[in-house]
Order: sequence, then structure tokens, then C-alpha cells
Amino acid sequence: MNICLLNDSFPPVIDGVANVVMNYAGIMTKQLNANVIVGTPKYPGADYEGYPYTVVPYPSFDTTEFVSGYRTGYPLSIREIAKMTDFAPDIIHTHCPAISTMMARILRKETGTPIVFTYHTKFDVDIERAVGNGFRKKEIIRTMVNNISACDEVWVVSRGSGENLRSLGYEGEYRVMDNGVDFPRGKVSEDFVRTVTENFDVPEGIPLFLFVGRIMKYKGLPIIIDALRTLSEKGIDFRMVFVGGGADAEEMQDKIREYGITLDVYDGPQLINHYEGQTGHAGKIIFTGPEHDREKLRAWNTRADLFLFPSVYDTNGIVVREAAACGLASVLIKDSCAAEGITDGRNGYLIDENPEAMAALLEKLCPNLQALHTAGQYAMDEIYISWEDAVRNAYDRYEILHEMAKNNEFGHRKHQSVENLINSMATILNGTQKVFIDIPRDIYGGMRENMTELKENVTDNLSGLKENVTDNLSGLKENVTENLSGLKENVTDNLSGLKENVTDNLAELKDNIAEKSPWNRKK
Repeated sequence: MNICLLNDSFPPVIDGVANVVMNYAGIMTKQLNANVIVGTPKYPGADYEGYPYTVVPYPSFDTTEFVSGYRTGYPLSIREIAKMTDFAPDIIHTHCPAISTMMARILRKETGTPIVFTYHTKFDVDIERAVGNGFRKKEIIRTMVNNISACDEVWVVSRGSGENLRSLGYEGEYRVMDNGVDFPRGKVSEDFVRTVTENFDVPEGIPLFLFVGRIMKYKGLPIIIDALRTLSEKGIDFRMVFVGGGADAEEMQDKIREYGITLDVYDGPQLINHYEGQTGHAGKIIFTGPEHDREKLRAWNTRADLFLFPSVYDTNGIVVREAAACGLASVLIKDSCAAEGITDGRNGYLIDENPEAMAALLEKLCPNLQALHTAGQYAMDEIYISWEDAVRNAYDRYEILHEMAKNNEFGHRKHQSVENLINSMATILNGTQKVFIDIPRDIYGGMRENMTELKENVTDNLSGLKENVTDNLSGLKENVTENLSGLKENVTDNLSGLKENVTDNLAELKDNIAEKSPWNRKK
């Protein structure tokens, strides 16, 4: 099969969804003998050669300072769309509800190929953080949901994420398709664990808790830190390691210092900050900074006794499955998406969403590390899924969708309204402008120029889009044919009224003529 994957992030930007796309593309190419093409916004200086599949970077403009290093793609990239069209995809799979899905819809109009959309993250949370909880948020969410609804099949990474999507206004069907993890099942060697952790104060026999991910408050980090404050005040010894970087790291570190808990902050292997008055590497809480080496992350998951992930934001929690791959059980919030598949006390632990519940559980578990390791083994056996298995499941579904497309079961979506598509693009681009432009200009400088250039590009390429409409005239004619019966009904319904008006006016017209005729005047 020919598979087209679209996403708004891809190396050099690495996030959870980019990791999904790379695993899909790599496994389908190498193990399933598929032909894969990936479309993504272009980053200056990025090298897109060397992948075992084709990467098509399309023009983008710079929003990296305002959206955590991400650029915003330009959906009307005619040349790149033409390249992906010539690829003749059997399936288009988009992983972002904004620009990537806009481009997917254009590709579907050119090829008739069905679109799969996967809902990975609660984008409403990110939108609210950017624009607040007002009209702009509602407008952008409505457009995103309409974009998703235009796809032929919607996948979600958990039941909870599907219900979250419904809460945003999505009314269609969805299918749960699990993501996998690229960690192999099993622990790394003890020697490698010692090598990775030798610069950190993590003595054996003292409970070691671990968090891996973006250091953002909405990941539940205040719950962890407040719970650790309770343990510290009770004199319970522990180590807590945060692996990752993020916008809230400094705030979380300040709170730890305020609580009087010893702290070490690292930049790679180098200690750059610690608790005032503290001597040596003796922090109970350790921030390692980001770690991109997957084997080193496996080492941390192997060394830890318990993974703490009190997030209700994440729709799947791949890090929980990565921990399970290494025999590490997790503490999760009851009924959260990340907690799906967890049996409390067997292959993980479930708590209410508050620090008191976290503290009570950790206090109970600390004296019995062996019980934690047993739960970790069950997690490895019961919730781990490899990327190979996940991608094979996706590919099997692709084949079914391809057959459905050949049987014209998606025909009602192929001939979408060009006007509606352009209106959706305008809403998303205007939303981007409102978020990044209509704010203090002295701070955001050249962003207005970038948006002006983007609008000029849209205008310049509108003629190209019109040519596409002309090329697809047969599809337009089909729409006319489908709507003709409705048009005839409207004509029929209004014809009687039209006749009545004509009859009434005709009589009046005859009277006027009779009054003004020369014969009447003579008479």
C-alpha cells in the first residue's frame, strides 16, 4: 500500500506525536513493505535526507518562540501537494487537527483517498492556555472539530480521549487504536544503570520515584511535589527524579525550595543549582533536564521503584507503557486516560486527584519495595504493547478502509465544498494570527510581517486552487446532480406561489392597460 502520513511535528522537533509518526513510517517501510511518504512543516536547516521513506517538508512560518519550538505550516503549498498527489496514496493518515488535516482534505479532493485522523492530545487545553477561555477558544475548537468530522475514520488512543473529543462537540464514531512503545520488553543491565546514574545521589534501598515528560503543571506535578512535602515532613526518606524540561520547571523548583526540601538541578551531567545551604549532591528531589537518549531513559525506568504520573491531561500516557516495558509500575489518577488497563494494586496504583491521596499511598508503599517490583512485573506482562504490534494493527485497518474506498463507501465525503474548506483554513489561520499577532507588537516584532506574507501567498495560490476545482469539475457535477432533486423540490414548492403572484399581477396589469388605452379615453 501507499501510505501518506501528515503531522505538524517531525524532527528536528521531537514530541510524542512525532514519535508516533516516525514509528508508523519506519515499521511500515521496513517490516510491512509499504511505500510511505510523510508531509510536515519545513524547519530551516533541517536535513530530511537519510530516512528510509520520503519526507516532504512544506513551507512554514516561524512561531517557535510562542508555541514551544513549533512552526506553523502553510496548507496551500501547491508544489508539495502535487508531489504527494503524484504518490497516489491508498490511505491518508493525519495526526494533527489543524494544518495537517487541512492538507489531508485537499489531498483527498485531488485523489479520492480516504482520510484517517488520530486524536492524540487534548488540544482544547493548549488552545485555552494560548487564548483564554473565551470566544476565540470556542471558535478555534469548533473549526478543529469540524475538520476532524470531515475525515472518513477517527481513531483515538484511549476510550477516555474519545469521550473528551465528544465533549468538544464531535458527534461521529471513533475507534480505539493503541499506541505502542519503542522500548523492548525487559530491563537494561545493572552496569549500564550504574553508568547512567553515577553522578546522582540515588542510593540503593531508598525508594526512588520517577517522572519522565514535559515539566508542565497540567501534568499533575503540583500533586507530586505537595505529596513529597508531606513525606519529607514525616521524616520518610526518598528520592524523586524528574527527567525532562518545560516551561514550569523553575516554578516547581521554587516551590520545592519554599517547602525546604533538598534539591539538585542538573543540565546534563553537570550540577547547576541546589538547595541553599546544601553541601554536595544530596538532594532528595533531582531535576536531570531533558534526556533524548532512549537507552538512558530505559536505565532510569529500570533503576526506579515507582513511576508517578498523576496527569489527567494525557490521552494515553506512553511513558506509563515505557515504564511497564522496564518492569516499573505507575501511580495514576482514577478514571484518567493513562489509567486505562490498570488494575489497582496489581499492575499499578490508582488514586484520587489530590496530593493527600498520593502522599498516603507513597507512605504505605515505601516500606515494601518488593511489592512495587512485583507490580512492575505484572505491568510488563499485562499493559505493555510494542510499536510493531500497534502498527500492524493499524495497517490491518488501513487495508479494510482501502477496500471500503474501492467500493465507494466514502463517496459522500470526497466532493467536499471548496468554500467550506477555505473558510476552515481562514479560521485556523486567523486564530493563529489572533494568538501570535494581535498582542503587544513590541514583544512579537516581525510576526505580523510573516502573517502578511502568508496571506499574500494564499491570494497568489488561490488561482491554483481554482484550477484544481476546474480539474475536478466531474466531482462538482456529481454534487450538482445529487442536489438537483432538492433543487427541483424547491422549485415545485415555490411554483404555486409564483403562479398566484403572476395571476394577481396580471389582472392588475390588464386593468391598468384598459384604463390608459386611447379607446377608453375617447369613450
